[in-house]
Amino acid sequence: MREVLPLPKKEHEKVRRLQTLDEVEAVFPGFKAFLDATAQEIPRPKNKQKRKTHYSGKKKKHTVKTQIAVNKDGLIFHKTRHTKGSTHDYALFKQNHPHLPDNVCLGLDLGYDGIQKDYPEPKCKVPFKRRSPGRGKRGVKAKELVPEQKSFNLKLAKDRVVVEHTFSKVKKFRVMAEEFRNRLKHYDVMTEIVFGIVNFRTTGTLVV
Repeated sequence: MREVLPLPKKEHEKVRRLQTLDEVEAVFPGFKAFLDATAQEIPRPKNKQKRKTHYSGKKKKHTVKTQIAVNKDGLIFHKTRHTKGSTHDYALFKQNHPHLPDNVCLGLDLGYDGIQKDYPEPKCKVPFKRRSPGRGKRGVKAKELVPEQKSFNLKLAKDRVVVEHTFSKVKKFRVMAEEFRNRLKHYDVMTEIVFGIVNFRTTGTLVV
């Protein structure tokens, strides 16, 4: 199955070989890509250290986390290996992020705030955030966003919904939607195949 399915790893290798603008636009309509991470519940680890590192404060469960990147059509062209559930989305990005053509813009959510300063390449779009006044300024409210910033955030959210729809397609498979009870050493093989099937449904083609 892995030989014929359009797996994220294979798609990422194709992206690295893109050269002309026409080739880039064929893979990235509108020169846009979107990235996000998802967490999946696992049984409570027996190892005390793993119980700590795999506990997600957000989910209130023990989890593993995987990051994906998709194009405007929902084609998954990048997927990381799973990592412990306590890992922040931005920290996961720093460990492994997709290599994109220079003219492709990567859309992200507020979990990646600060990425534009740390990573001038690739081009990134992150929602504007209300900034607190800082220490020593109690009683001072955070500065409200101006209408242009709110409009930008709304448009980016509408564009980014494609990655949420992709996660929804992935989690139609019970092995991805429910608690993963198999050994974690098999997790990445499972996700590669599931994501490959989702890509096959997206493109309607097999790699032969």
